[in-house]
Amino acid sequence: MKPILLVRNDPYESFGVALPSLARAGADVVTVNMPAGATLPPLDDVAAVITFGGTVNVDQADRHTYLATVRTYAREAVDRGIPYLGICLGSQLLARALDVPVLKGPKEVGFEPVRSLPAAKEDPLLSFLRDDEHVMQWHEDTHELPPGATLLVTGDRVQVQAYRVGDLAWGVQFHFEVDAPELDWWLDVADAEIDIRAVWGKSAEEIRAEAAPYVAAQEERGREIFRRFAGVARKSDARRTASLT
Repeated sequence: MKPILLVRNDPYESFGVALPSLARAGADVVTVNMPAGATLPPLDDVAAVITFGGTVNVDQADRHTYLATVRTYAREAVDRGIPYLGICLGSQLLARALDVPVLKGPKEVGFEPVRSLPAAKEDPLLSFLRDDEHVMQWHEDTHELPPGATLLVTGDRVQVQAYRVGDLAWGVQFHFEVDAPELDWWLDVADAEIDIRAVWGKSAEEIRAEAAPYVAAQEERGREIFRRFAGVARKSDARRTASLT
C-alpha cells in the first residue's frame, strides 16, 4: 500500500495516537508540515489523506496561504475517490471545499457529550461508537452538513459532529486523535498565552479534571478509528492499483 498522508496544519500538532495506531495497522505514513512551508505530494503517491486541526479559520487564507492549498487538495481527493479523513479544522476544510460556509458557532472545549445516529451503525469508521460518548472538543467554528453528506454523530450545541461524504470521505469535528500527552501540551501552551477560562469558559485545571475519567476511552477510540481508516485506505489503494493493470 502507498503511504497515508498526515497533513499538519498547526505548529502545536503531534498527531496524538495517529502514528502508532496506523503503524500497528501496517500502514506507512508520510507527514507534511504546512505552516512551515511544506509541499503536498501528488495524490497519485498516497493511499489516503488525514488532515488535522489548527487554531485558524478556514477562510484566513490571506494570512495562512496553505489553507487554500489544503482545501483544494481535499476537494480533489473527494473527486478522485481517495480516502480522506478531516479532524476539526480538517473537517471544516472538507466542508469548505464542498462550498459550505464555515462560521463562528458555540465554543466547545474539554470533554463534551455527543450522540451517535442510526446512520453511524453501518459506517466503516464509526459503527463501534456507543449511542452516547464524551469526546475531546476544542473549537469555535462550525458549519452545516454538506449537500448529500450523511450525518453520523451529533451534539446538543453543535449539530455536525461527524459526517461522511460518499463512501470514502469523513469529517469529524471532535479531536479523537488527542492523547493525554498532547492534551497536556495544548493546555500548557494555551495557558501561557491566554486566560483559557476567560476565553473558553474552562480553566486548564478544569479541563484536566474533566478529562481524567474519559482519557483512556478517548485514546482507545482514536486508535480504533485510525485502524479502521487504514483498512479503508488499503482496500481503496488495492482497487485503484488493480484498475491500472
